[in-house]
Amino acid sequence: MYNIEHYLIITAKSVTIYVFIIAAIRLFGKKELAQLSVIDLVFILLISNSVQNAMVGNDSSVPGGIAAALGLFICNNILKFFLRRSVKFGKWVQGEKIVLVQDGTVLQKGLQQSMMSMEELQMAVREHGVKDVSEADLVVLEVDGNITVLSSDYTLRTVKRRKKPQLSHNP
Repeated sequence: MYNIEHYLIITAKSVTIYVFIIAAIRLFGKKELAQLSVIDLVFILLISNSVQNAMVGNDSSVPGGIAAALGLFICNNILKFFLRRSVKFGKWVQGEKIVLVQDGTVLQKGLQQSMMSMEELQMAVREHGVKDVSEADLVVLEVDGNITVLSSDYTLRTVKRRKKPQLSHNP
């Protein structure tokens, strides 16, 4: 049986991994969050699998899993508390929105900052029902990784929402 110190170590390692993953996502780009391709999904699955052992080691017990999860919940709530309290901290952790298109013109600086290709930008604009990038008045990569598209002289705002599959209830 393990002692309390063992579970505190698991909690500390889990928090360390949590902070590392947030920093890595911040460093490598937030587009990973909203624009998941098959490659991105596989990457995220492999990352979660690769850090699991670093958090809990050989301890596959229920208390070990609870210690890891508890550390992550506590760290997540503390982070959210500070994000709500400080705009400056929020910008440091989450970054700022990036304008990709303004008045139908692609802003190369924004495209480079977001690490998006022109093809990815065009696809995102089409997903919002706008035929071409030149028809978009404003395209913004938001801090949460979503893309906002404003068109028709800034009056038509489209937000990409994934449709949930409908269950058919045929009698």
